[in-house]
Amino acid sequence: SREEIDLVASVFGIDALQVDDSLSIRQRAHLEVRDDRVFAVVKVLGYIEETSDVETAQIAVWVGHSYVLTVRIGDVGDLTGLRAALETDPAQLALGPLAVLHGVLDIVVDGYQVVVDELAIDISQVEERVFSPERTDDAALIYKLKRENLEVRRAVDPLRTTALRLLDHELVEVPTDLRPYFHDLGDHILRVSDLSAQHDVLLGTVLEAARSRQAVQQNDDMRKISAWVAIAAVPTMIAGIYGMNFDFMPELHWELGYYGVLALMLTVCFLLYRAFKRSGWL
Repeated sequence: SREEIDLVASVFGIDALQVDDSLSIRQRAHLEVRDDRVFAVVKVLGYIEETSDVETAQIAVWVGHSYVLTVRIGDVGDLTGLRAALETDPAQLALGPLAVLHGVLDIVVDGYQVVVDELAIDISQVEERVFSPERTDDAALIYKLKRENLEVRRAVDPLRTTALRLLDHELVEVPTDLRPYFHDLGDHILRVSDLSAQHDVLLGTVLEAARSRQAVQQNDDMRKISAWVAIAAVPTMIAGIYGMNFDFMPELHWELGYYGVLALMLTVCFLLYRAFKRSGWL
């Protein structure tokens, strides 16, 4: 509750603005290093298999000389097993509170990778649908995947600057023994960021392909409709002419005139059908 967080903030001397940031789900992901303290806000992602949705939560972390505090908003990003895992590794735990920060961030970034991999599977499936022989309308599904991928980019892209600092070892506050771990963390963040950017480009390409294919399908439909209209126009025209009730018309009083006209209609229709079939209109 807010009362609990305010109490903890008063005990550890946490800035009120940071408390507000930790409670705002709209807060942008970032990492601050002030004197001997670290404050980080990261977005946590989860993938819902049944609906192919990406769920977003948030974790705020304060790190001091002798403490680590976390505040989580949302159902994703359970850290229950982290403490037990660290307690089974005394060597890692002996590296101090920043080792705990690395453990938290490692869980978050591993979640990013899982979500990106799942989205890659969904994108592959929608690609197969777009280029399959069956007629499908995949625009809504592609837009949905673009929106879910946008959730990933909103979570990961703000961390690129921090990842570059980790790769360049610019965070001098990180102990020497922990730098390889944070270096690897920065590499994973950049990899996920690059993958999500590639997914966005790929989805844009697939969307254009789906639109182009839909336009081709509509054009094919119009050609078929036009061909059938042209075929139907011939008997309609002939029947219309003979329905004008003139007394003197070719073959009007011939006994086989009716059958002759029907034969003419069928012959012309057959020839037109064969011509349209050969040209690919039917």
